[in-house]
Amino acid sequence: MKLSLDPTTGIPLTEQIVSEVKRWISSRTARPGARLPSIRQVAAEHGISRFPVIEAYDRLVSQGLVASRQGSGFYVADSPLAEGAGRGWSDPSLADDLCDHILDQFSHPSATLKLAGGFVPESWRDVEGLSQAIRQVTRNDIDCVIHYASPLGLPELRRHVLTRVRQLGIEAEQSQVLITNGASQALDLVVRHLLKPGDTVFVEDPGYYNLFGLLRLHGVQLVGVPHTPNGPDPDATEALLREHRPKLFFTNSVLQNPTGSTLAPPVAFRLLELARRHGFRFVEDDIFSDFQTHFSDRLATLDQLEQVIYIGGFSKTISASLRIGYLVADKALVKDLIDVKVLTTVAGSHFAEAVTAALLERGAYRKYVERLRMRVREATANAVRRLGEAGWEVFCHPAGGNFLWARSPRFEDSRDLVALARQYDIMLAPGNYFRPGGGASAWIRINSAFVEEPRALAFLRAAGAA
Repeated sequence: MKLSLDPTTGIPLTEQIVSEVKRWISSRTARPGARLPSIRQVAAEHGISRFPVIEAYDRLVSQGLVASRQGSGFYVADSPLAEGAGRGWSDPSLADDLCDHILDQFSHPSATLKLAGGFVPESWRDVEGLSQAIRQVTRNDIDCVIHYASPLGLPELRRHVLTRVRQLGIEAEQSQVLITNGASQALDLVVRHLLKPGDTVFVEDPGYYNLFGLLRLHGVQLVGVPHTPNGPDPDATEALLREHRPKLFFTNSVLQNPTGSTLAPPVAFRLLELARRHGFRFVEDDIFSDFQTHFSDRLATLDQLEQVIYIGGFSKTISASLRIGYLVADKALVKDLIDVKVLTTVAGSHFAEAVTAALLERGAYRKYVERLRMRVREATANAVRRLGEAGWEVFCHPAGGNFLWARSPRFEDSRDLVALARQYDIMLAPGNYFRPGGGASAWIRINSAFVEEPRALAFLRAAGAA
């Protein structure tokens, strides 16, 4: 095993060792059971302390890539989990790197600036309103702290969701609404029920990397559709349909992750016409709906759930901890998905559903979201200006939301930007994470809420062309 370590790059030695060992394992030159050099040997060969080697080996063991045998050393593990996570990626190590990045968002010191994160700053959230709702629920409905929720979800919460989707012009009944453990579970239920290994789906390029990992975990073949400032490219979609027969097309129609773009009505009509002609369904992930300043038509609005499965949630606005999402679809599909939910998780969190329903009932959520939209709109406008001053290019000017998709003309590969950001104690995700096949990208996702941080401004100036 040959490790290439460079203490001068600013990348922690632990991360370099983990990355190098993963690359060695994924190269297939290392077979299961192959022995790794001892901790003492690695430290001596590279003239470094043993501590980063110890931490790196521990991390590899926890990920199931390496096995520790007491008194004997460390060995390459026969790791079905690692192999499954990487199935179908052009670079098998990319899946592991992506999982590491997701975990790092929670394990890095709080002082690290997560400039690419998907979170709203805590100071922007309605913590007091949330606390009041929790007190109200625990005082008046102790059952919600103890008992299961209905697999369909709390009836009061489903009524509120129904009101919300009807305001978007989606005509549905309460029996078509299913509450889930965040939008992520809604996506997982759809994938489990409607797809099987070998099926083909269309996804956005760039798009939501968690979704890509979920689909590959189930052995699904991904076909990337180029994304434009007006949504998925309809010409490219039509061309790809001559070669592929997708079962589903997954899309963020509003404030897309990671570009912040919103689907234009002419593009939406054309995409729906292609869906009807070629017999596939859209899975419309509208998780950022409440960040939009002025509502626009969704695919589900134009189609009325004939070719569209509509997904939303509250985790991005109320609390990531409560994990409340929802799915709206035709009655037959919802009935089937309830069965899948019961078999996989039994039911959702009665407590989280009751707290969310209380916030919606009291009107506190509506007032909070109005304030949040104003802050987001101001932060995004400032971030676009700051990026322009530093010589960066933005993909589009979002009509709300926190995400900007940006690049510096000085860098052809955003992985070099990620390395530079580490010198400022800033965490970024390289653009290749957001591509279905993991291809190189000059673009990165930036959360506009954190651009005014001094470290962020210094990094943008250092990386920019101006």
